[in-house]
Amino acid sequence: MNFLDPYTSWSDGKVSFTRSQASRFAKQVADDFNPIHDVDAKRFCVPGDLLFAVLIRHLGLYPKMNFTFAGMVSDGVAIHFDETTPGEIVLLDDREKEYLRADFSGEPNREDAVISQVIRNYVRFSGHNFPHVLEPLMAEHHVMINIDRPLVIYESMSLSLDHANIPDTEIEHTGASMVVDGKRGNVSLTFRFLSGGEVVGTGEKKMVLSGLREYNADVMHQMVEKYDQRKRDQIDL
Repeated sequence: MNFLDPYTSWSDGKVSFTRSQASRFAKQVADDFNPIHDVDAKRFCVPGDLLFAVLIRHLGLYPKMNFTFAGMVSDGVAIHFDETTPGEIVLLDDREKEYLRADFSGEPNREDAVISQVIRNYVRFSGHNFPHVLEPLMAEHHVMINIDRPLVIYESMSLSLDHANIPDTEIEHTGASMVVDGKRGNVSLTFRFLSGGEVVGTGEKKMVLSGLREYNADVMHQMVEKYDQRKRDQIDL
């Protein structure tokens, strides 16, 4: 049994996710309490990091990998893997709508222990983007997202490893930047992979913040407090 099994449903080579499965992955694995992943959310979507995890579990870990997120998956949507192009894999639904595309190269590692550890460490790093990284970044640029309709889009992620044989891997945040263009903010988060205390690779995650407005410290503080309270209330769900 793989640790992702409780968060996925497989049938005829296709994977889908119930609201409960996707929400539990967000909270239990990624430590991500974004309301959009709540089972009763009107605008519910499956965490992008769960799609990443399923793809890595299927494909293996390659030294060079680039992921581009193209759409949000709702509950019950059956996804299959298109591997017709060498060095590329695409996650599609039955109508051929694309949700995630990845290209890869190098010698892969398909050891379950290594892949599981990389998934767990990366999605927890990714799940902590708000408020730990994004809030100080917004304050620095004097902008903030709309607290009534927060929209943060997971755009892409890339990783570059010296090799894929990386036991005892840790992921460490190394920097964050944002370019503001009107009501849009393009965010870049950088990180590095450590194994045995040595740097063995680097990575970058890109997101888009929409509906930006002037920063209000009191309002932002209330949003962070609300997020933290939601986490305390739901930590055991």
